[in-house]
Amino acid sequence: MMEDVRDPIVVTGMGLVTPLGCGRDAVWQRLCEGRSGISAVDRFETSDLATRIAGTVPSIETDEAGLDPDAVVTSKDRKKIDLFTLYALAAAQEALDQAGWRPQDQVQKDRTATLIGTGIGGFPVVTQAVRTLDERGPRRLSPFVVPQFLGNLAAGNVSIRYGFRGPIGAPITACAAGLQGIGDGMRLIETGEADVVLAGGTEACVDRLALAGFNAARALSTENDAPETASRPYDRSRSGFVLSEGAGLMVLERESHALARGATPLVVLEGYGTSADAYHLTAGPEDGSGAALAIERALQAAKSGTNSIDYINGHATSTPVGDAGEVAALRSIFGDTLPKIPISSTKSATGHLLGAAGAVEAIFTALAVIKGTIPATLNFSQADEGAEDLDFVPDLGRSADLSRALCNAFGFGGVNAALVVSAV
Repeated sequence: MMEDVRDPIVVTGMGLVTPLGCGRDAVWQRLCEGRSGISAVDRFETSDLATRIAGTVPSIETDEAGLDPDAVVTSKDRKKIDLFTLYALAAAQEALDQAGWRPQDQVQKDRTATLIGTGIGGFPVVTQAVRTLDERGPRRLSPFVVPQFLGNLAAGNVSIRYGFRGPIGAPITACAAGLQGIGDGMRLIETGEADVVLAGGTEACVDRLALAGFNAARALSTENDAPETASRPYDRSRSGFVLSEGAGLMVLERESHALARGATPLVVLEGYGTSADAYHLTAGPEDGSGAALAIERALQAAKSGTNSIDYINGHATSTPVGDAGEVAALRSIFGDTLPKIPISSTKSATGHLLGAAGAVEAIFTALAVIKGTIPATLNFSQADEGAEDLDFVPDLGRSADLSRALCNAFGFGGVNAALVVSAV
C-alpha cells in the first residue's frame, strides 16, 4: 500500500469495549495500572469444563466502566441482535463521537464505509438456537436467529443506524479479522472509494461450546484458580490462551479531510501488510516466515526501516507455538535491533479477543504513541530459551517517547496482518 505522505491516513476516533471495561480513558488507565480483566465465568454452567475462566465485558451494574446496553440500544432492539453486534454498536458510538463524524447529507453518507471484522459472529445465538430446536421444536425459534448470528450483521447494524452507504464488509479471518478490517479500510481510502471508514473488529463467543472446543484443541489455559495470572504471553511457564470478548473500532480518513471539517488527527496509519502462512490450520511455521512477510510489507508500505520502530504490540496469545513463532518472525525482520525494541502483549491483561483482538490492540498501540506510555506484559517472569535478550516490558509499563509502533495479528488458517502506527 503506497500512501501519499503529503496527505496520510489518520485516525480521528476510537472506541473500546473490553474485559477491562468500556471507553478509551477507563480501559487505558486500567491497562496502564496493570489490572486484569480475566475472571471466573458466571454466565453459564462451567463445572464440567476444563476451563472456567474468561475475559468478559463487565456490566454497568457491577462496574462504573461497564457496559450499559440501554445506552446503546432499546430493549426492543436488543432482542434482535447478538452480543457481538451490541459491542460493535457501543464501540462505534464512542469512536464516532470522538471523531465528531455524523454526516448529514447523502454524499457524506455515501462516502462513509463500514468494515467490522469478527472471527465467529453470533456464536452463542447459534448454540442456543440448536438447544431450542432440539428441546422445544422449530416453532420456538426466533425470527431474528439468522440476522443475529451472521458475521456481517455487526457492520450491517452499524451502517443502518448511521445511514452509512459506502462500502461495507466483515473480514472473517479468525484472530486477524479486526486488524484486517482496519487495513481494508485504509485501502478503501487509498483507492478513493471512501472518504471516511469506521473499521475494526468485534467478538462475543464466550460460550460453553467455545470453551469446550478450544479445550479439545488444547489451546486454553486451565488455571482456573488464578484467573488474573493465567494469561502469560512470552513466558516460559504459560499454559495456553484465555478466551475473551469485546470490540475495537477506529474512524479513518485523510488528514486533509479531517482538518477541513475541524477534526483532530490522533495518529497516522503509515502502513499495512498481510500474508498467508500456507502451512497449517492452527499453527504457523516455527520460523514465523508468513508473519514476517506481513510485517515486512507493513514496513515497506510505511517506508520505514527497522530502526524506526520504537515499540511492538505483539500478537502473543500465551501459547508456546504461537509466541515462539512471532519472536522468530520479529528476529528475521529486525535482527540485532530487536533486543533494543520494547515488546509487550496486552493480552496478558485482556485475554484473547479473537476477531476483535487486532483492532483493540491497534487502539492500544495508537494510545501508546499518543500517551508516550508502553503497557506492560503482565505475569511475565522468564522468557523462552533463546529469548532472554528481548525486552518484554514485564509487570509495569513505562514512559517512552514513541514516534512509531508496530501492531501484529495472526489467525487460524495462516492469516497474518501487521500495522505501522506513527505520531501525527
